[in-house]
Amino acid sequence: MDVISLHEHGRERLLRYVALQTPVLITDLASQWPALANWTPQHLSERYGDKLVRVYDASFSDPGGNYMDSIDTMKFSDFIRQTLGEGRDLRMFLYNLGRQIPELLNDVVFPDLGMKFSPRFVYAFFGCKGATTPLHYDIDMGNVLHTAIHGRRRIRLFAPDQSRALYRHPFTVRSYTDLDQPDFERFPHLAKARGFEVELQQGQTLFMPSGYWHEFHYLEAGMGLSLRASSPRLRNRAEGAMNLLALSPIDRLGNKLAADRWFHWKQRRADVRANKASEREA
Repeated sequence: MDVISLHEHGRERLLRYVALQTPVLITDLASQWPALANWTPQHLSERYGDKLVRVYDASFSDPGGNYMDSIDTMKFSDFIRQTLGEGRDLRMFLYNLGRQIPELLNDVVFPDLGMKFSPRFVYAFFGCKGATTPLHYDIDMGNVLHTAIHGRRRIRLFAPDQSRALYRHPFTVRSYTDLDQPDFERFPHLAKARGFEVELQQGQTLFMPSGYWHEFHYLEAGMGLSLRASSPRLRNRAEGAMNLLALSPIDRLGNKLAADRWFHWKQRRADVRANKASEREA
């Protein structure tokens, strides 16, 4: 994956990556953001600690009662202390700053990259050291600029055309393959998947185009921020709408009615799709 600096390479080079829908790591897009200095865990806890937040753990995508849902609600200060300080395996993601703490948006500079970044869709993400957000792509099919505000994280990326090799579950945007300990006997076509791995340092930004698969692993406890914009491609926008309005509700209903049977049916369909794709390539 390419790494660029706006200071050295200029805005025009980044615009080419955006136009080509190609991932790129940007070292200094957020270098002038007040957020990098202001959003310390201590400051956030002291200023906004009484706010109630929904928290998640590694069971988020497991079939059953907590499928795609939070496990608890707690004070923001307690979450920060337990997660960033004590290492408890809890996460916050898709925390909408524009709705919850709109004054924090004053510490973010929206870049001029030919994409319309809405302050209504600025999301914060938190995780403890060692936490992993499993492989998925974003349900709305948007373009994303993800900045590491605090802490390093490892990100693995795969293009949309790798979905079958990654055994995507139908009616979802998720894969249940383990990239750290891949079971090639169970998922033989996973060995054919081709992607990128990047270590995002504090203050750096990753451009993730619409539909790109990503897995986040927190090398250090930290916080990230995502700016989102609609895909320039009508097909992607239509797919995002279909995901949100039809496929996701069907998936949640299937889980509610028969969690285990629904999960295993999706897994079998993922196997069939991967096998057919492999046969076509042979």
